[in-house]
Amino acid sequence: MTAPSRSGSTADLSKPSDLPSDPGQHWTPRLWGTLVVLCAAMFLDALDVSMVGVALPSIGTDLHLSTSALQWVVSGYVLGYGGLLLLGGRAADLLGRRRVFLVALGVFAAASLLGGLVDDGGLLIAARFLKGVSAAFTAPAGLSIITTTFPEGPARNRALSIYTTCGASGFSLGLVLSGLLTSAGWRWTFLMPVPVALLALAFAVRLLPRQARDERGGGYDVAGAITGTLSVLLLVFTVTEAQGAGWLSLRTLGSLAAVVVLTAAFLLIELRTAHPLVRLGIFRNGGVARANLVALTLMGSYAGFQFIVTLYLQRLLGWSALQMALGLLPAGALVALSATRMGAIVDRFGTGRLLPVGMLSLALGYAGFLRLDEHSGYVTLVLPSMILLGIGFALAFPSVNIAATDGVTDDEQGLASGLVNSAIQVGSAIVLAVATAVITAGSGGGESARAQLDGYRPALWLVTGVAVLGLAVATAGAVIERRRRSIPLPVPDYDYPSAQQATQAGSEVLAER
Repeated sequence: MTAPSRSGSTADLSKPSDLPSDPGQHWTPRLWGTLVVLCAAMFLDALDVSMVGVALPSIGTDLHLSTSALQWVVSGYVLGYGGLLLLGGRAADLLGRRRVFLVALGVFAAASLLGGLVDDGGLLIAARFLKGVSAAFTAPAGLSIITTTFPEGPARNRALSIYTTCGASGFSLGLVLSGLLTSAGWRWTFLMPVPVALLALAFAVRLLPRQARDERGGGYDVAGAITGTLSVLLLVFTVTEAQGAGWLSLRTLGSLAAVVVLTAAFLLIELRTAHPLVRLGIFRNGGVARANLVALTLMGSYAGFQFIVTLYLQRLLGWSALQMALGLLPAGALVALSATRMGAIVDRFGTGRLLPVGMLSLALGYAGFLRLDEHSGYVTLVLPSMILLGIGFALAFPSVNIAATDGVTDDEQGLASGLVNSAIQVGSAIVLAVATAVITAGSGGGESARAQLDGYRPALWLVTGVAVLGLAVATAGAVIERRRRSIPLPVPDYDYPSAQQATQAGSEVLAER
């Protein structure tokens, strides 16, 4: 038995009694189990990105990969993830969120196993891309299951805070796990998620409610998916390779022109197709549009920062993978400890206030790292930045996911989830690519401490600037929302009858009867 949603579509829970209609109502064990399964998948998605980041130096040494090739080990996953997220969200809306989630989680487990067994850099990048593609379907399906299961308000805020905090915790704690696993061999960073994914899949089959396909009909925007994905892939590839080819070379300029053409074609297709991959009208919701911009800068800046810090600590300061992981632990610990409280904090202060504070904390953390040199200490340089980044992530990451799905009807929750996850992954890919190019240009390919610092510092200025841009967007959104709430609602100018006129009219009605 299914329950109708506000938009007329069926809800995801097979038992309406599981739905927490009262925000203060206790959640059933089945409902908690559903949330735990979805959190496990989100945790694995985030964990995979951060674990590989720590293992990059070991992978590069073992497989003889250059810095640019190593960047594609990360970007391969990010591109598969970000490039197909919109299609994944649309597929979840049309095929059923449970079905899409289960199939994609199985593919994720298989691709993880493949990545841990290959001996060639090209095959490793291909396996990472396949994992990203599978995550592009689990992420929007999982997020839309939550947003259509829990009613908008305190219940949904609580569920989303737990869900997104698990993702942020996975990203942060993956650094520690990767340090431990890389000490035994970098392949374990690929193999460890396999049993966890299979266990989550087994419980998901039992716990996730069945959902009927969208009976209103719909189609698959294949042309939109192709043009949108190709435009993103080509943009990141062009930025990554521009340093070697030359920023003003014919190859680079031609590729950028092709990106413009593909993007224009994508927008034209979305405007004309009957069933667009992205209904552009969703961006008329200013909160959704701003949340996606903040998400892009939030994860873009952090992905670039993590890449820089990994190279700096291990290559310049000579830290082991385990030392680096433990050094970055405070950020992950702060995010994990905030999981149970973020729902109440969002209810009290609202996402409009929390997003600017979170982005400010991130920007200060990046800016503080600009003091790096070849003899920097942990307490004076690394620890303060980790504390600021932990606070920033704990506040901003759950808030941006809540804001990105707030006010969206149930039948477009998959689209909204795909959009915010796409912004996260595309931002990561682009900023990481630009940061890599900046490091290469600044260092001039040199391996001396001075050459490395000349590459790291401008790259840190880049990620700090990206975070400041996100802060500006979040602050503008907070100001707009405050002004909107301060404007009194218009009172209709009715000509109300006097008491005497009302009495007389009532008497006339009675006389007629």
